Amino acid sequence: MTKNKLILGIDEAGKGPVLGPLLICGYMIKEENLSQLVELGAKDSKLLSPGQRQRMEKKLKELSHDFILLSIPASEIDRLRSIKNLNRIEIEHVQKIINLLEPDKAIIDAIEANTKKFAEKIKQGITCRSEIIAENFADKRYPVVGAASILAKVQRDREIRKISDNIGEEIGSGYPSDERTIKFLKNWMNNKGNNLEFVRHSWLTFELIKKENEQKKLEIFFKDRTTSAGKKKSKSKVKKTHKTH
Repeated sequence: MTKNKLILGIDEAGKGPVLGPLLICGYMIKEENLSQLVELGAKDSKLLSPGQRQRMEKKLKELSHDFILLSIPASEIDRLRSIKNLNRIEIEHVQKIINLLEPDKAIIDAIEANTKKFAEKIKQGITCRSEIIAENFADKRYPVVGAASILAKVQRDREIRKISDNIGEEIGSGYPSDERTIKFLKNWMNNKGNNLEFVRHSWLTFELIKKENEQKKLEIFFKDRTTSAGKKKSKSKVKKTHKTH
């Protein structure tokens, strides 16, 4: 009976970026098949190259008993953040995954330092009788969480490429630390405005770039006015001098 237990791993990709969706994956497998995840090399997606992750995606899906990928777009993140914080948003989506898959055990890569308290928060919103394990860096310790990490990362990368293809621009990874992302945002917002549905407007990065562009436009406006006023004054002096002759 023990061998038939269903084990669920949960992890996310894209919590910190200013651009693109947040992906949360629930990857469920029969306990008797966990050793195959180890053989496959399932681990924290950050320890694998993009090519390795993509090659593993199909095999992981085939090996799973079931899996769920929840994609929360930037505009939805902004809307939800007006009434709750990002951790609360993620907790509610984790609860949704557990309730849908009803595993015997759920292992979660905890997003809060106090893992015991985090596990209690998760338990408050689940309707099934699953054992809950929450640990920091669980994707490094549990292959089933590593599998969730990989599927979430591959799907987020796919959605980032789709955004880039749709607008015909290089947008980078979406992280504030990525120079390509910052360059794209500054150029786009300066030339085409701030109405970007795939950008998280509630992020400080967006606010700072927006203010920077507005400041630049004000400086240009006042510079143009000063230059224009100077030209008018100069013309006026020329006319007065002409009249005296």
